[in-house]
Amino acid sequence: MPVTASITAQDILDEIKPLGADGYKRVLMNHGIREPLYGVKIEYLKKIQKRVGKNHQLALDLFDTGIYDAMYLAGLIADDLQMTKQDLKRWIAKANSSALCASTVAWVAAGSNHGHALALQWIESETEDIATTGWCTLSGLVALKEDSELDLKEIQRLLERVAKTIHDQPNRVRYAMNGFVIAVGSYVRSLTADAIAIAKKIGKVSVDMGNTACKVPDAAAYINKVKQRGAIGKKRKSVKC
Repeated sequence: MPVTASITAQDILDEIKPLGADGYKRVLMNHGIREPLYGVKIEYLKKIQKRVGKNHQLALDLFDTGIYDAMYLAGLIADDLQMTKQDLKRWIAKANSSALCASTVAWVAAGSNHGHALALQWIESETEDIATTGWCTLSGLVALKEDSELDLKEIQRLLERVAKTIHDQPNRVRYAMNGFVIAVGSYVRSLTADAIAIAKKIGKVSVDMGNTACKVPDAAAYINKVKQRGAIGKKRKSVKC
């Protein structure tokens, strides 16, 4: 399909629907993705991302389709800096799976100008998917922003909050909190030791991963592997994948 300024969400749906595979669709559903979805592998969506580039309006339109594959692609092509608070609030309200919340919405929020403020609101939510999005957004922020742009005292307080409350949180929130500890330890050099200490204090984090082979990473071991690679404090240009 040629790239034009007038490419529409329907054009994209027409292109990706035949790319869906029943086997991959079953894998996605085992991870909690719900219909409607086509079962399009991410590698195919990334080819479209490369061709289309950033397209703010198209991203908004794709997310509004409610179709998982299109919503995931929306996050890949979104121009994060053009996302308004209302855009992000609409996305988190419309996301129909924890996977979209923890990946697409959190990634775009972290790259936006509103991620920090929204993340702090979201982690206070009693709704599991919203709180999960908040913690995943915070993880994205520490991975993207230079330490000089971060409130390190606030991050320390959040680490202590994780230590005190993680085992009392809902399933996916526990996973996201554990990921936050890993992110801080891996990307914020001055807080690596603190994150490892918190990880050891927390101990084993139990999360029901459903009908999947996924496991909860040991935060202290993960951070130490990053340290062994000499990659502590190396920021990312994007958290999207």
